[in-house]
Amino acid sequence: MTSLTTHASKAPFAAQPATEDFATIAARLAPAGVTLERWDTDAQLPAEPDDAAILAAYAPQIERLKARGGYRSEDVVRMTPDHPARAELRQKFLSEHVHDDDEVRFFVEGSGLFCIHHEDQIHALTCTAGDLIVLPAGTHHWFDTGEAPHFTAIRLFVSPEGWVARYTGDAIAEELFNSVAA
Repeated sequence: MTSLTTHASKAPFAAQPATEDFATIAARLAPAGVTLERWDTDAQLPAEPDDAAILAAYAPQIERLKARGGYRSEDVVRMTPDHPARAELRQKFLSEHVHDDDEVRFFVEGSGLFCIHHEDQIHALTCTAGDLIVLPAGTHHWFDTGEAPHFTAIRLFVSPEGWVARYTGDAIAEELFNSVAA
């Protein structure tokens, strides 16, 4: 289930009570410019769908989103607990970074954790199947696939170059992770 916990951005990272109320979550993210929507995930897919089948199943929604945001391309990203590069891929996005383009993901299945650093808060948002998230270009964030990742998401881009992560050098992600894990 989609959930949000908001932490202070300074140690000891005091947290507000978590919420699973979708309207409340969307409202809390709005000041950061983040869009969170709920899409149906009832598309008819084969048992082991390839990327083309997933993109075809959600083509009308993708086309509407492309028209709305000026996105020109899309792809599918998957992560499973047995993926041979899961640890390296997890580590790649665990540090705070920004992108020159919007980061757009629609979760077809599974879940992942976006942490959004806005002003004096860190929003830890667990996205699940049916969630569409749009982080505006320049939003400070990181993404955690988890130790045993399981998700399939459609990503949309203005250009693939704009999606390259530029790391901020801020150790906030590591500090928060160590604080919560302690």
